[in-house]
Amino acid sequence: MFHATGFRIADLPDTLTGNCGNSPGIACRLAWDVTHSPTATQVVKVYLAGPVSQAGRIAFVLVLALLVRFIFHRLINKVTERAATATLAVTPNGRANKAAATIQVAGTERREQRARALGSILRSAISVIVFGIAALTILSILGFNVAPLLASTAVLGVALGFGAQNLVRDYLAGLLMLVEDHYGVGDTVNAGVATGTVEAMSLLTTTLRDVNGVVWHIRNGTIDSVGNESQGWSRAVIDYPVPYEEDLAKIRALMEQAANSLYRERGWKKLILEKPEVWGAQGLSGREVTMRLVAKTAPMRQLEVARELRARVKATLDAAGVQPAGPDTIVISAPSAIAHQAGEEPVAAAVIEAEPAPDTEKSPAPGPTP
Repeated sequence: MFHATGFRIADLPDTLTGNCGNSPGIACRLAWDVTHSPTATQVVKVYLAGPVSQAGRIAFVLVLALLVRFIFHRLINKVTERAATATLAVTPNGRANKAAATIQVAGTERREQRARALGSILRSAISVIVFGIAALTILSILGFNVAPLLASTAVLGVALGFGAQNLVRDYLAGLLMLVEDHYGVGDTVNAGVATGTVEAMSLLTTTLRDVNGVVWHIRNGTIDSVGNESQGWSRAVIDYPVPYEEDLAKIRALMEQAANSLYRERGWKKLILEKPEVWGAQGLSGREVTMRLVAKTAPMRQLEVARELRARVKATLDAAGVQPAGPDTIVISAPSAIAHQAGEEPVAAAVIEAEPAPDTEKSPAPGPTP
């Protein structure tokens, strides 16, 4: 709108639009209506209306960022909680497979830890992204030019990516290990450089404690392959030597009897997932036959099951009269170097023949000589 002299009404200092612009705010309009003073109106516009408007926009951005973060965190919590409490499907008759159910019970805590760890990582990532965008928006509201900042950030990110390749590789490897569930806290693993129980796991390193109590800190990016000895289920393997002359069918039946007696017991049945099997002759020599017995067990319970199975097999074979297999000759020799150092003559090797156990059924003890 123009005046007759050619000037716009908005350019006149004694008008509302001349002091507050074409879109006057509430504070500026109120100041003009009350005072009709250009000075007071400008003071309100510059020192009150402007900062209040910026503060309101910043507050809106922060509230929106918190709301978006809350929504995503709630969604992540629901997904991870569902993954942590997932159960196996039951069979039509209403009973789950015993081995699968036992594995499920043993892995419940592991699944919960993995779900919580993944949820924590996702929540942290969402927080960084949301508040990063909010920070750039606030800087733009305050009048900063964010384009150079974004450009410099991109350059800095590329430089850090090249300079910290090993660190990035460790992070990515740790994330993939966690997502794909290669191992978790409490598992016994073979990481190549060390074998032990996982005590702690982060995105950067894995902490193992071996059988000697040594703690190993291994960077995730250096683990090319890992063997997990306690994931899902384990297997107890017993190699038991028996004399070469024994009937293997009889030995197999006795070993199955010993294994089944253990499997039927309530306490051990919780640890043994399937009925033990006698695989048969595993090795042959001139004196003995090695028979193999295996049992599928819950994770990390194979050692105690194997010890008990060995004791049961030995007791059963002893009760059946099966003699233990072993060497018939023991050779004891004195090294000649030790004898020369002592200034003595070398001692010849002594061979001690082991006497066979007397057979009372075939060779009765002789009576007194007439």
